[in-house]
Amino acid sequence: MKLVVQVKLLPTPVQAAALEATLHACNKAATWVSETAFEHGEFKNFALRKRTYDAVKSRWHLGAQAAQHSIKKVCDAYTTLKANLRGGNLGRPGSRRYRRAAEKPIAFRPQGAQPYDDRMLSWQIPDRTVSIWTTSGRVKSMAFTASPEQLATLALYRKGESDLLQRDGMWFLNATCDVPETPLNSDPVDFLGIDLGIVNIATTSDGEIMAGRELNRTRRRERGLRTKLQRKNTLSAKRRLKKRRRKEARRARDINHKIAKHVVAEAERTGRGIALEDLTGIRERVRLNKPQRATHSSWSFAQLGAFIAYKARRVGVAVVYVDPAYTSRTCAECGHVDRANRVSQAWFACRSCGFVDHADRNGSRNIRARARELWRRGAPPTAPAPPRKHPDGAGRKRSITPSDARCASPSL
Repeated sequence: MKLVVQVKLLPTPVQAAALEATLHACNKAATWVSETAFEHGEFKNFALRKRTYDAVKSRWHLGAQAAQHSIKKVCDAYTTLKANLRGGNLGRPGSRRYRRAAEKPIAFRPQGAQPYDDRMLSWQIPDRTVSIWTTSGRVKSMAFTASPEQLATLALYRKGESDLLQRDGMWFLNATCDVPETPLNSDPVDFLGIDLGIVNIATTSDGEIMAGRELNRTRRRERGLRTKLQRKNTLSAKRRLKKRRRKEARRARDINHKIAKHVVAEAERTGRGIALEDLTGIRERVRLNKPQRATHSSWSFAQLGAFIAYKARRVGVAVVYVDPAYTSRTCAECGHVDRANRVSQAWFACRSCGFVDHADRNGSRNIRARARELWRRGAPPTAPAPPRKHPDGAGRKRSITPSDARCASPSL
């Protein structure tokens, strides 16, 4: 399976200036190529390269490999856009969101990630340095920092392209690694049911509850601070908003990595598979009061599910997705289904047999029972592959960040 190891570069001021100029030039070139492709309706790589390659090299002083990667990045971006339009991910045809995406060429941010192949980038892993191409020439002996787990993964499994990107004034390289998979366990002794929620992020059928109080408290505090700063609308408020952006997302991602690591390790230790709810489309199906909408919109159930899936796939743990309908209203003891069974957010009390349990724990037991039934009927074990790389290379691949290496790296 393909994973991405993210390492932090430590460039000198001169090296950082060269990297910044390179990213800006590559993304300006990509934006021009995108406008040309949109104008002529030409989105295939070979034909677009024939039309724009010479101009990209001469106008932005890019090397041959950088020019080709910039053109390929544009083709990938339009391929993804067309897929999203066909899949309805950008609204219905004719809607405002659909038209905004379809009626103008794709533009690339100045800090958008740029792919590098082995002709443009070489790694000296024992020395923790890289040699990287820039528009100012080859920059050698640029230092980077990485954990021992990341270095081992790079040394053993690095293969293919790496992406250079800038985020919040810091520089990173995302290196693609082709990591071998453990054969999938096709005969699990049982399943570990996982109920995903907002108040409790995850509850297992073993009775373990991963509470979300800390994360929800942080989200409320960050949301209130954002509202206050946006209302103030001064230069200092805007600077503070920019500094704090993505802080909440980083915290949520770190917590989800830790939970996913723990769940997969428990399933692997006990020889069980993992049962998850298929929550696809839940945001469209659920109607909420206005005070609840922000909390529900920030619920990162898809991210947690993806983390569990790719970590399970790495160690060979089977994952089965079940229908979530009525799992919160069904008694795990007698199977009685009644809306009145769910007496509160926290508690479940069966109106038929009198069984009382924590509501999320009862739901996780129902998820486990449905996975058993699916397995008995011959449902194949599944562990979805990690999400594919986004065309602009920024934040769409599964990454091993420095914090992940401590708490949830795939090598653990």
